[in-house]
Order: sequence, then C-alpha cells, then structure tokens
Amino acid sequence: MATKGNDAFTVVPDGSVTTPKGFRAGGLHCGLKKTERHDLGVIVCEVPAEAAGVYTLNQFQAAPLKVTQESIAQGGKLQAMLVNSGNANACTGQQGEDDARAMRAAGAKAFGVAEHLVGVTSTGVIGELLPMPKVLGGIEKLPAAVSADGGDDFCQAILTTDLVKKEICVRVTVGGRTVHIAGAAKGSGMIHPNMATMLGFMTTDANIESAELQKLLNDVTDSTFNMITVDGDTSTNDMVVVMASGLAENERLTPEHADWAAFKAAFNHVGEYLAKAIARDGEGATKLIEVTVANADSCEAARAIAKTVIGSSLVKSACFGADANWGRIIAAVGRAGYPVKTESVDIRLGDIVVLEQSRPVKFDEERAAEYLKGDFVLIHVDLHMGEATATAWGCDLTYDYVRINAAYRT
Repeated sequence: MATKGNDAFTVVPDGSVTTPKGFRAGGLHCGLKKTERHDLGVIVCEVPAEAAGVYTLNQFQAAPLKVTQESIAQGGKLQAMLVNSGNANACTGQQGEDDARAMRAAGAKAFGVAEHLVGVTSTGVIGELLPMPKVLGGIEKLPAAVSADGGDDFCQAILTTDLVKKEICVRVTVGGRTVHIAGAAKGSGMIHPNMATMLGFMTTDANIESAELQKLLNDVTDSTFNMITVDGDTSTNDMVVVMASGLAENERLTPEHADWAAFKAAFNHVGEYLAKAIARDGEGATKLIEVTVANADSCEAARAIAKTVIGSSLVKSACFGADANWGRIIAAVGRAGYPVKTESVDIRLGDIVVLEQSRPVKFDEERAAEYLKGDFVLIHVDLHMGEATATAWGCDLTYDYVRINAAYRT
C-alpha cells in the first residue's frame, strides 16, 4: 500500500529505481574497494529512454561526466547508466577520458546497445587511474547481476563514506495513467553542489521529451540538490541524471498539460527527499539542519542567505554543541552578499524566538539547548523585505568529520 505524499502524489514503500516500467538495475564487487562491498552498478532500460543531466560547475570536471554529456548530446537518450565507486577518475588527464570511453564501450557491448546510449560516472578518490582490467571484467559480469529487484544492489554499489542508502519512489496520475518517479543518490562528504562527491539517478516511466525533462531537472535541482551543503566543497564529480522510459503510455507531458503541476510536485519531492537524505548522512553528522529564509526581496537572495547560514562552520559547530548562539546566524545572514534591512531581522530556533526586529529576545537557554540536542534543527530567518522564501539543508560539524577526512585515502 502506498503512503500519502500530498494531494498530488503518493510515496511507494520499498520503491526503487526499478519500480518505473522498463527499468532494471544491479551491482557487484569488481575490486575497486578494499572491502567486498559492491563498487560497480548499472541502471538499464528496456528501451532508449529520454534523458537529461546536470553536472558540477567545478572547473576540474571528472572525465566520466564529459563522456556522459557527449552521450546525451547525441540524441537526448540513454539506455544504460554505469557507475563505479572507490575511484573518481578525476584529474586523470587524457588517460582518464580514454578509460571513461572504454567503460562506455564495454557497457554498450555487455548490454547490446549503441555506445551513445550509455552514460558513465564515477565516485571516490581523486587523482588515481582506474584499474581497467578490474573495471572491464566487472562490466562483463554486470548483465547477470541485473534484475527488476536490483535497486538495492545498485544503491550499495554507489556508496563511498555514506552510512545509508538513499532511495525513494512516488506515483502520480497523469491523464488517467499511473506514472512512477524514482531516485537513488549517494553523497556524504565533499557536498556543496553547484550544478546545473554527490551523484543522483532518477528514473520515470512518464512520456516526456528530453528537452522538457532537462528544463524540469534544472528547475528542481536549483531548489533541492543545489540547496544542500555538508562541508562547502563542490566535488569534481557531482551529477544528476534522469531517464524516462515513456512506458506508462500517458499523453506526452508538457507544462501545458493539465497534470503538469502534479507531475512536477512529485518530481520535486523525489529531488528534495534525496537532497535531505544526503545532508542527513553528512560525514560524521548527528543531525539534519534546515534553514528557511522568509520574506526576502528575491528568490536569489533567499537561496544565497539560506545556503550561507547552513554552510557556516560556526553555525554547524554551534548546533553540534547545542549552543543557541544566534550571533553566528545573524553574522552569516549579513555576509551572504545580498542587502538586508539590518534593523528588522527575526530568528527562531524551532519555535523559540531568539531575535526579533534585530534585537535580542530573552529566551530559556536550557530549553533551547535541549532543542538543539535533537536530531533535527530548524533555523527560521525572517527578513521582512519581500515575499520570497527558500530552504536549505545541511548537518552539524563534528569531531568525526575531521577524523573521517583526515584519513580518507588510508
């Protein structure tokens, strides 16, 4: 039985990237990781799927991202999406690009599709060449590891320092037809997406053209994946790719369709759920922090201020220490690069008002500390300037974050 998402869609319990019609997935261990955990995975569609992608704006863009962009540019379609973990294939020069293309060619051969219908991506340590005999040997074995129940194995194959898998599926009605939208993601550290080490994969059986899918993905990415931060570092490998099989056989979706709003709401929910799951699973994190900036004079200002607050090491440290130090929050608001009325800012921690009209409010310090000790912290900033609102997500900064990243390669 599906659980309620909102009036537009429902969440499918135990749904995965293979729930939408036409998709299979799988994963296996090919030897990239020191443990026996899966490190190679694939999503496969039984037909060429309409495709769209957004990619990191880090200037040192990893080789696989370039290859995937080439594939989608050739016709706006993908039929297989390969991913390896344990090695990012980034900053590896021409050899890295050759290796990414060799992965694409091997995937095309293994699944019997044209090379331009295969996308590739990688995640892991930067600056090391892929051990291609292991990778190519693994790709040869992938078809036997793929199934309609392979969503969990795929999720395991994309993890690095992640502690939990991240996946969701929703269903929505479009023109009387049931349409599914699903997603899986990885990300725990080096998280400060600036797109268009976070990877997202979305599948849907909706009938929608690549161009409309790209516009939708761009829009949703700006309000979800691009509104999270763990440590302020934008990876060389950030990417989100969506594939649409069209096998739900609904009328083609466009913004003019009567059910476009419902479809967009469902699509956005998948993006937001995965984004929040990445933030919650930040390296060493003990809590999810949500920052909402209300009544800004523009959406751009609201987003920038929310991300500045959520990205502040001082704010994150205060949340970890359960210290209701609102001065760190107001300082972040003031350095975000957008004008604010410095005499009219309100700040709440949950429902505890700590600042009103830019003046301190007497509050119960013990109650505030207890609130901050929870596993979810809401920081609400009201600028009293306009009508724009934005929300960003992140996590606290802990001793474990330093421990994990001090020994990432060892």
